Amino acid sequence: MPAGILGSSPDSESERTLSRLEAVTTHSTEEEEEHLSSGKHRMSEGKDCGSGDALSNGIKKHRTSLPSPMFSRNDFSIWSILRKCIGMELSKITMPVIFNEPLSFLQRLTEYMEHTYLIHKASSFSDPVERMQCVAAFAVSAVASQWERTGKPFNPLLGETYELVRDDLGFRLISEQVSHHPPISAFHAEGLNNDFIFHGSIYPKLKFWGKSVEAEPKGTITLELLEHNEAYTWTNPTCCVHNIIVGKLWIEQYGNVEITNHKTGDKCILSFKPCGLFGKELHKVEGYIQDKSKKKLCALYGKWTECLYSVDPATFDAYKKNDKKNTEEKKNSKQVSNSEESDEMPMPDSESVCVIPGSVLLWRIAPRPPNSAQMYNFTSFAMVLNEVDKEMESVIPKTDCRLRPDIRAMENGEIDQASEEKKRLEEKQRAARKNRSKSEEDWKTRWFHQGPNPHNGAQDWLYSGSYWDRNYFSLPDIY
Repeated sequence: MPAGILGSSPDSESERTLSRLEAVTTHSTEEEEEHLSSGKHRMSEGKDCGSGDALSNGIKKHRTSLPSPMFSRNDFSIWSILRKCIGMELSKITMPVIFNEPLSFLQRLTEYMEHTYLIHKASSFSDPVERMQCVAAFAVSAVASQWERTGKPFNPLLGETYELVRDDLGFRLISEQVSHHPPISAFHAEGLNNDFIFHGSIYPKLKFWGKSVEAEPKGTITLELLEHNEAYTWTNPTCCVHNIIVGKLWIEQYGNVEITNHKTGDKCILSFKPCGLFGKELHKVEGYIQDKSKKKLCALYGKWTECLYSVDPATFDAYKKNDKKNTEEKKNSKQVSNSEESDEMPMPDSESVCVIPGSVLLWRIAPRPPNSAQMYNFTSFAMVLNEVDKEMESVIPKTDCRLRPDIRAMENGEIDQASEEKKRLEEKQRAARKNRSKSEEDWKTRWFHQGPNPHNGAQDWLYSGSYWDRNYFSLPDIY
């Protein structure tokens, strides 16, 4: 547990809370290991996506490093490209490969699944409020991998796909780039024990604002807990990368996320806080679970970069009131200058969350591997997304982004080849689009179709089925 996690009160109640929270953490880890060891049941189709040596329990060992460390971006100026683009959408602008990370956006989306154990945990509870707490923790954890990830993922090509099967985490996922303008990525994941379905379609609307790039992830996320016949929907917060031109890049997420349980009418309304002038709110997330009559059932708080806790709403409100009073007193005792707002990364009062007595830990981020800074700030989960072996290569379709030559070259440290391949693929895609327009032929998606979301009616892309049958005939030649 990070230093200072309990703030500055070393009283016995805080110590009891700490031991309780550690017990919760240990219990959830053990619970997950137990789930995984009992979850060896494999579905009839699909294979494990590991490379490396198989362990004695039959789960393959995944790589812990990329083949080559990242290149320094210090000698490259992004300003020469972006200065003409202020206020424009960035999806139509070609960026030099040096500003990328060696993953497709389809692979980046798959990082939603890093904390799948929270879905399994939600399914295990009989109380709908406890289920909503786990779903909220999953929604927050899904954006945690973006922390310090300032490299841009490669734009997927139209028809590009990605699959991931993780027997050890109990899920399999398929995604497809279903539209190029606007760029829309659709995904569908399912539990290997038929306990959940998680799906969505994301249109990452990017805007450049002079010093920062803002990514608004339009599209609905849906989680279905099949054992409870429940569906939850939400949208992700807005992500902003600061200091694009000069200075240290830093990331914040902001906006409201409303998670709806369509069976009970319960809602969880989470506020991802913008950092504010003095950085006090940096990375903070807080909100409430309420029933359909808007009665507060539970309060949630934490940081999307770190952890999420739940506590009784009355306790939380009293804490907030006291915190606000202390902040105002501090403000009055200092002369605050109304200088121009800086884009420099603010230093928050404390890097960790002050735990309110009586809180329960719902989720804590796993530490990043020691080599993460040299590997595009990847998590351990991200490190394995592009790995491929001979067995896998013989099974996956030719549209899978593991087979994309520009991403593979960049991962291997061959930056010039990556740049040439990226240019070639983009030209090939443009030529294919031109040929289709000449013959008035419409692009047909393979694994997803457009339709209303079955739970909230919003426009969505839904899985058509049959991907895992492994009949990959008439696939487009996109690489």
